[in-house]
Amino acid sequence: MAKRKAGNKMRVNEKIDAFRRKCRSKGLKVTPQRIAIYKALLQSTEHPSAEAVLRKIRKVHPHVSLDTVSRTLLTLNEIGEAFILEGSGDPKRFDANMEPHHHIRCVKCKRIFDMFYDPFDDIEVPPKIAKKFTIIRKTVHFDGICELCNKK
Repeated sequence: MAKRKAGNKMRVNEKIDAFRRKCRSKGLKVTPQRIAIYKALLQSTEHPSAEAVLRKIRKVHPHVSLDTVSRTLLTLNEIGEAFILEGSGDPKRFDANMEPHHHIRCVKCKRIFDMFYDPFDDIEVPPKIAKKFTIIRKTVHFDGICELCNKK
């Protein structure tokens, strides 16, 4: 499993600038809280839940609510700046890395890891499905037990 670095501070700033433009084009207000939530998600490698994002941004915005964070994360998903990782009964987790990649979730510690494997990026959609659906993203998701949990 190869890892790709999320990019440097300049790339984060470029993404935030693009995010501001996208918000304006969609008629969304560009608020300090919205920017902080997006930035926290961009800088995270942990695929955080709304609660985890809230803990991070409360250091700068102590009065922001969980509702604001949750609604903003859902808005990020709606405008294509993040997506929701499907779970199985756990709180929703979010990812702002819109580059093609896949995920492995540890069923013990619940951490989610990015996985980059080019053959999965090119996975073929069965013709029957392609006729009935407009495919917007192709992802592969594995469940397993991570290295650290295996050692315990």
